[in-house]
Amino acid sequence: MSDTTGTLKIAVIDGDGIGTEVTAEALKVLRATIGDFETTEYDLGARRYERNGELLTDADLDSLREHDAILLGAIGDPRKVPPGILERGLLLKMRFALDHHVNLRPSKLYPGVESPLKNPGDIDFVVVREGTEGAYTGNGGAIRVGTPQEVANETSVNTRFGAERVVRYAFDLAMTRRKKLTLVHKTNVLVHGGGLWQRTVDEVAAEYPEVEVDYSHIDAATIYMVTQPSRFDVIVTDNLFGDIITDEAGAISGGIGLAASANIDASRTNPSMFEPV
Repeated sequence: MSDTTGTLKIAVIDGDGIGTEVTAEALKVLRATIGDFETTEYDLGARRYERNGELLTDADLDSLREHDAILLGAIGDPRKVPPGILERGLLLKMRFALDHHVNLRPSKLYPGVESPLKNPGDIDFVVVREGTEGAYTGNGGAIRVGTPQEVANETSVNTRFGAERVVRYAFDLAMTRRKKLTLVHKTNVLVHGGGLWQRTVDEVAAEYPEVEVDYSHIDAATIYMVTQPSRFDVIVTDNLFGDIITDEAGAISGGIGLAASANIDASRTNPSMFEPV
């Protein structure tokens, strides 16, 4: 964390491909806006994995924890590393180890930026995605792989604790914006996980009477995001649905190349990580 002088310490993971370019430019912007800070560069990603087979070690995590924030460029090179290895062994491992339970992804159409929508209107909303549970916990498996009898499953893990801390974060955020919160899920089919999320939102909403609360099925939300994006202010949702709709949110606001993502430990016990989508 910050030293006795108060100087920010930022861990920099430029990663692979275009990551080195965008990270260098991001650091220029940061220095122009917040002044001086210390950086530590980390060699993580496809290059390191190809060189020595390492992904993210315990020593890496201990070192990252000594910083105030993490800046990530881009991870992955499908020419060298098969899909899933870096995602699960590096990105998800870091997210779980540093308790990045809030994945914050804003969607805003800035002046001068073109949207693929013919009449985009006012696009300015934020998706609060749960980041450490759901279908991304690795709770699944497969048997009889490669045979006609192959069986595979992925279990979505949802806890009241995990949902509530993200829901509260979303309500607090809504209070600083237009005071509207939308839960996005599929409660008519995913009755157990969806029911937990709906009950959590309903109960926490009682503490925020100024916030207007509504609900949208995930499939309807993808339609509204194209036809009525201005209806959204703060969206709260689970890990999988959040992953999907935030790419759409980035696309309608100029492209995912302009979209930003923050992986946050709201307790500030661990450094949060900031990256392009």
